[in-house]
Amino acid sequence: MDYLLKVFQRQAFRVLPFIVSLIFAVFLVSHSGVISAASTEILWDTYGVPHIYGKDAQSAFQAFGWAQMQSHGNLLLRLYGQARGQAAEYWGEKYLESDQWVLTMGVPDRARSWYKQQSPAFRNYLDAFAAGINAYAQEHGDLIDDEVEVVLPVKGEDVLAHLHRVLHFTFVVNPGSVAGISQQDAKAGSNGWAIAPARSASGKAMLLANPHLPWSDLFLWYEAQITAPGFHAYGATLVGIPVLAIAFNDHLGWTHTVNTHDGWDAYNLELVDNGYRFDGKVQPFEIKTLSLKVKQQNGTLKTEPLIVKHSVHGPVISETNNQAVALRVVGLEEPKVLAQWWDMARAKNLSQFEAALKRLQLPMFTVIYADKDGHIMHLFNGQVPIRKQGDFQYWQGIIPGNTSDTLWSKFHPYRDLPRIVDPKSGWLQNANDPPWTTTFPTAIKADKYPSYMAPQVMNLRAQRSARMLFEDDKITFDEMVAYKHSTRMELADRILDDLISAAQEQGSELAKNAANVLSAWDQKTNANSKGAVLFTTWVDQIDLDTAFSIPWSANKPLTTPDGLANPQAAVTQLEVAATQVQKTYGKLDVAWGEVFQLNYGDTSLPANGGADPLGIFRNVWFRRQSNGTFKSVGGDSFVAAVEFSQPVRAMVLNSYGNATQPGSTHIGDQLQMFAHQKLRPAWLKRSDVLNHLEARQAF
Repeated sequence: MDYLLKVFQRQAFRVLPFIVSLIFAVFLVSHSGVISAASTEILWDTYGVPHIYGKDAQSAFQAFGWAQMQSHGNLLLRLYGQARGQAAEYWGEKYLESDQWVLTMGVPDRARSWYKQQSPAFRNYLDAFAAGINAYAQEHGDLIDDEVEVVLPVKGEDVLAHLHRVLHFTFVVNPGSVAGISQQDAKAGSNGWAIAPARSASGKAMLLANPHLPWSDLFLWYEAQITAPGFHAYGATLVGIPVLAIAFNDHLGWTHTVNTHDGWDAYNLELVDNGYRFDGKVQPFEIKTLSLKVKQQNGTLKTEPLIVKHSVHGPVISETNNQAVALRVVGLEEPKVLAQWWDMARAKNLSQFEAALKRLQLPMFTVIYADKDGHIMHLFNGQVPIRKQGDFQYWQGIIPGNTSDTLWSKFHPYRDLPRIVDPKSGWLQNANDPPWTTTFPTAIKADKYPSYMAPQVMNLRAQRSARMLFEDDKITFDEMVAYKHSTRMELADRILDDLISAAQEQGSELAKNAANVLSAWDQKTNANSKGAVLFTTWVDQIDLDTAFSIPWSANKPLTTPDGLANPQAAVTQLEVAATQVQKTYGKLDVAWGEVFQLNYGDTSLPANGGADPLGIFRNVWFRRQSNGTFKSVGGDSFVAAVEFSQPVRAMVLNSYGNATQPGSTHIGDQLQMFAHQKLRPAWLKRSDVLNHLEARQAF
């Protein structure tokens, strides 16, 4: 017996370190999720957010494809069908214009070319994402609408076609902006903040991510956490995109805002014979005839020809008897956007992060960045054409296409782009304003860059954004969250006092009653704010371009514009607004939340926030209904407030929920928090996810 006991003791002594190591490894996995797992799994939390733990990167991509199908399967397949340019063939004539746009722009062909240009490893990742989509559809076909199953199976090139359509032919340029020949699209915006340790109450850098997009279609954000060997990040991406586009990890994070970036131009061509005049010669068009199939109501297919003409500028988008307009768009030769985003999320410090950024694969979007080392950065990111002439305004119209002097072919390298790291102010902001107003004192000087780089202007939402940061010397995490929900109206700060005084002095009894309502108003658009409806109705009556006695000035960017230019006319317009409000709502002091509603799915709640040009940081877009009320259609969507403490602290929200698939309990399940101006904790540790677990899937 003594001998056996000694043997046992010796063996126990030998295996004890292994047992201890194993227990420690299990502990690390359960608390951090960063150790390589033997298998891949998705832990779904109680808000429908997938926390993906991949045994390797390829497995993580496959699980992410599966997760997106579970949450948004019908939408994802429909978007992929549109990116193929076959939506009319699948679902009928209402998609014909979409197909014409996608095919004229060459999206499917270019996606196939891009797919071949990916590295072997990343091509495998794209295939894995597609495989996850297909595997979910095969296993859960009963949960997918029959009409979208025609898109299956999905291929890696479909993923790139969708990305291409979203980035280059929705954000950079889209059919609506082409029709109006306008570079700026009102249906895309964002707020972004980075706060350095010097201005943070905790001494830790902080980041605020707050994109504003429509609450539907290809603009929907999908929130997720992805963990694989060498990779651990939390954030969001647009539905159908296989990597996180806005994200943070244990070391750093970034957000994007839509920048004042000019990435396309429309060229006027003089038609001669069967070609166009260029540099004194007649150039022939490159002509391709495509076949468009359109599904008829009886289920048969009708074939229509699509003739695509190309000049040296790009595809022809309109043509009359002797004139044509051709479109030139940046980024068509830069196929590795997804790999760049992936590597941005893998980075552990500013140097590694910028190494990814310097590839300049992403065609546009400002980058606002912060990290645990205390660095903050603003980059006016994008592929900016090197132009021989003209300022920003010149390039907003139709450009003469008869000379090579206006034809750009190269982009500014990374070193040429407006950028600032660690400004003296200790803070950076962007609310879709040019880079010159990212912080004060001014850190990026406009006169050091070509005049076509970006305009000189600062919208009122950006002024409210900068004012909140400028006026607070030490910002706590909770204060940052509170500022994010600010509904104070910057426009009212500039013009309301003059309007009230003029109405009280010269107005009718109705105008004076309106002035009394406005005097009692808190100048916010909270649900219970009384006076906001009246004021915004008045704003709808006036021309803001001529309304101010003092116009905006680059020398006084945070205090102009200001004052009423024509008080008498303003009072007359207030009477019109008051009559309209009284007639429609029965009283002048109707509360904002009685008129403006947050709507998503089956949920409807009193709203707070508002849209440009009111200068409200809490950005919500509304559409008027026939009964005079307004329903939300976009604005604040995914939100992340992050403090780079150890461990990282983060609060998040996906305004409309993390799913659209019929039957999901997560359609609109976060709207109540949105209405109450609340964020929820981001469950970053595996143990926290397990404490809030809704479902678990292993692969």
